[in-house]
Amino acid sequence: MDASARSDNEGRGLLRFLTCGSVDDGKSTLIGRLLYDSQLIMDDTLSSLAKDSRKHGTVGEDIDLALLVDGLEAERQQGITIDVAYRFFATPNRSFIVADTPGHEQYTRNMATGASNCDLAIILADARKGILSQTRRHTYICSLLGIRHVVLAVNKIDLVDFSQETFDRIVAEWSEFASGLGFRTAVPIPVSARFGHNVTRSGEEMPWYAGPTLLAHLETVDVEAEAAEKPFRFPVQRVNRPNLDFRGFSGTVASGRIAVGDAIVVAASGRQSRISRILGPDSDQDMATAGEAVTLCLADEIDIARGDVLAPPKDRPEVGDQFAAHVLWMDDKPLLAGRQYQMRIGNLWTTASITSIRHRIDVNTLERQPARQISLNEIAVCHVSSTQRVPIDPYAENRATGAFILVDRYTNHTAGAGMVDFQLTRATNTYQEHYPIDKHARAALSNQKSLAIWFTGLSGSGKSTIAKIVEQRLHAERRHTYTLDGDNLRSGLNRDLGFTDADRVENIRRVGEVAKLFVDAGLIVLCSFISPFRAERQMVRELIGGEDFVEVFVDTPMEECMRRDPKGLYAKVGRGEIRNFTGLSSPYEPPIKPDLHLQTLGTTPEMQAEVVLRHIAMLIGEASGRDAPSR
Repeated sequence: MDASARSDNEGRGLLRFLTCGSVDDGKSTLIGRLLYDSQLIMDDTLSSLAKDSRKHGTVGEDIDLALLVDGLEAERQQGITIDVAYRFFATPNRSFIVADTPGHEQYTRNMATGASNCDLAIILADARKGILSQTRRHTYICSLLGIRHVVLAVNKIDLVDFSQETFDRIVAEWSEFASGLGFRTAVPIPVSARFGHNVTRSGEEMPWYAGPTLLAHLETVDVEAEAAEKPFRFPVQRVNRPNLDFRGFSGTVASGRIAVGDAIVVAASGRQSRISRILGPDSDQDMATAGEAVTLCLADEIDIARGDVLAPPKDRPEVGDQFAAHVLWMDDKPLLAGRQYQMRIGNLWTTASITSIRHRIDVNTLERQPARQISLNEIAVCHVSSTQRVPIDPYAENRATGAFILVDRYTNHTAGAGMVDFQLTRATNTYQEHYPIDKHARAALSNQKSLAIWFTGLSGSGKSTIAKIVEQRLHAERRHTYTLDGDNLRSGLNRDLGFTDADRVENIRRVGEVAKLFVDAGLIVLCSFISPFRAERQMVRELIGGEDFVEVFVDTPMEECMRRDPKGLYAKVGRGEIRNFTGLSSPYEPPIKPDLHLQTLGTTPEMQAEVVLRHIAMLIGEASGRDAPSR
């Protein structure tokens, strides 16, 4: 598009919208038709498109407009969209950014990514197939992600002879499903993306339809006023300090508006000040509204860091560390209650965990279903707990401060996207007590250092045997110790837990809390647990503190563990009497960098215990400032 066309659109609202729906409903073709009929395709692009249509097209001798968007070679070979493709285009009346999202269920996470920054969704339905499961899924996700304006585009209407009866039936079915999802506008339009009917021009073939064309509706729908009318929210992205004479806070106004002289408050700390300057991209300005990237200067020197949120003193977001949320799971590994993830909310990163899964949502019926874990592309209502207090708004009230993502701590993959429902006001009358006698003072009475020695390995690897020898030797040295063993705790504290992945996570979470108490008591606590997942072992390390935690990997090959089979468990597995057995039907994730790696083949438990004892002696010697005793 040339400069004059861009100039014509300056000051007009930019509309971000996405196309979604089931696979092969014609999303890419619809976008291609919008670009083609708006005369926004260069001659060389058209020539290339004609060539590609002959090679990859699916519409015979005609130009396949879907190829304008399906730019990835893999997509062209498969005839599907597998990623989110963005396109910018403009008409004399408005500028647009459109996200073409994949239709396959396995790429629901890509669809959610595309929807997260859009103001309007075009939900396509094939007139021959009607409303499918994925149509409902995408409709529900659009609602969850705060999209309040939708178009139901009943595509391929030409393949049902432009039937009004078919159109009305599809609209009625979809409207019944979407009636409680909170859409402000929902406009049904019958279209033929391939031939252009009702895309940019009215279709004479459908005299029964008196509504707008798709493009006419996109040009006129009002989505801009809502963000500006919400309370002011400014997530700080960067503390701008180029020299000693200037200090500003850069970011994008997420909602509302702010002017020079207005009072603001740091949401989390409650510290207040006033806006002294607003710097835009080119110069100072008197005010800023939602969507503008600016730097704010304050009249007072107050402590503000990246991730803080500035807000009006009388309309602050809630601040807390527990909240309820809808979570869309986007990882191949399931969501397990109790597991810790990195959470980003606004520009703030913190550690968080799902404390409970309240229920799963059936996207076809919107019914609530009980669940212990959530798999890829499923949606659930969960309770979330963060390690630090964060400012939040309900997502329905403010998308900017009500949205978060969960990131796997080992792979750094985005594992889930969340939408805050409401703050959980729990345990507000409890306060952390601090005592003058700490773990160091308690440990000093025994001339030792408090430690958690965490033995991990397969069943039958020798963990408990080595731990017993270590404790006996420490006891002989008059060390104060205690042993926590998996079977013992499952007979008492954890007797309510089974052996699903979710129960294993909760088992280790509880054990970690108990081990922390023993360390705080000044003891050397020996923990013997399979503890199959790295994430939970890391969680315990961080809970106790790295300087007091020793991970011991008792590395015994599966074949040897099965040969030993001290409890007869492997035999029971072979007879089908035990399910979810670690190392066979349930995964074991060996430590990557354990503090001690004990390879047991060709040695004895006594020899392995000696390695552990030397390491403990070294740590006690370092803590006391003396050389470790020789052995």
